[in-house]
Amino acid sequence: MTSGDTRPTRWVIKIGSALITADNTGLNLDNIRHWCTQFAQLMTDGLEIVLVSSGSIAEGMHRLNWDSRPTDIHQLQAAAAVGQMGLVQTYESELQRHNISAAQILLTHEDLSDRTRYLNARATLATLLNLQVLPVVNENDTVTTDEIRFGDNDNLAALVADLIQAEKLIILTDQQGLFDKDPRHHTDARLISTAKADDKNLLKMAGPSGSSVGSGGMTTKILAAQRASRAGTDTIIANGREPDVLLRLLSGEPVGTYLTSGTLTLDARKRWLANQLKVRGTLVVDQGAQTKLETGTASLLAIGITASTGIFYRGQLVSCISADGTEIARGLVNYSSKEIQQILGHHSREIEQLLGYIYEPEIINRDVMVSM
Repeated sequence: MTSGDTRPTRWVIKIGSALITADNTGLNLDNIRHWCTQFAQLMTDGLEIVLVSSGSIAEGMHRLNWDSRPTDIHQLQAAAAVGQMGLVQTYESELQRHNISAAQILLTHEDLSDRTRYLNARATLATLLNLQVLPVVNENDTVTTDEIRFGDNDNLAALVADLIQAEKLIILTDQQGLFDKDPRHHTDARLISTAKADDKNLLKMAGPSGSSVGSGGMTTKILAAQRASRAGTDTIIANGREPDVLLRLLSGEPVGTYLTSGTLTLDARKRWLANQLKVRGTLVVDQGAQTKLETGTASLLAIGITASTGIFYRGQLVSCISADGTEIARGLVNYSSKEIQQILGHHSREIEQLLGYIYEPEIINRDVMVSM
């Protein structure tokens, strides 16, 4: 915020399923009650809060008397539909103890990948916050498929932080934070107290997906912090079981891992492009195009493309990668994958001759492109 900005401080708080649920008995009511008491105090102190909460499927399984998590997508969606009732009911009841109203917001990736729906979601959240309502956000698991899923609530929380221009993204987990090694196997593992969100060494510390440290989602938490940092949002990863953890964070106590955002933030449209999770295809560019794209001031021309993968259409999001597979930029294409196959490597002046028409001389205009 600038010195003249009087908008209240905004936090997005994400609570993982390991904290929300009790072993095979649905929701952990004691934990939820404890957090809601802290939410009330934070709001009394002037903060605006958006909560991203897991737990709907686990609660649905409990209500349906299922002993094991199903693999069938429709059964999972049914469990989510049943569980959402209990999840929101629990938050509503506990927040009402503190005279706080709650609102349920269910999102799919398509809600945020479409620019108009993205702006509508942002306006709705802003209105709720102005009304001093606490929005409870979750992925709309009842209708999502792999094609439109966020993938995890860490990513969703990062996108919500961007939506509301939050100062902090608080990710509560069952870990103390990010360690430089797996603390279960290394007695000398050291907690990383502070780091820059864009530090490339962080993902190495998190371990591969499926590891004990990363499997609890530490890798996805770092990726979420990186996405949030593009909007100037700092991220804190902390143990949600710590007593009064949110109040201690508000007081400035160093709890968990604090990942600071960079000094350079993107404008709203560039953030929207950068944070899209569903890239529809890739364009491999030559060294000349790579050098220009890395400056963030050049458009991508057909002559700089050496290969195209995936099936995509005009207006969809694609990734521009170097020969070694490093992502350089992403943006909205002016031509489909079929059309690009016919014009890649050619000068812009040849497009009309090759296709019989021309939309734009650029494959991706710099105004709808962001460097990664």
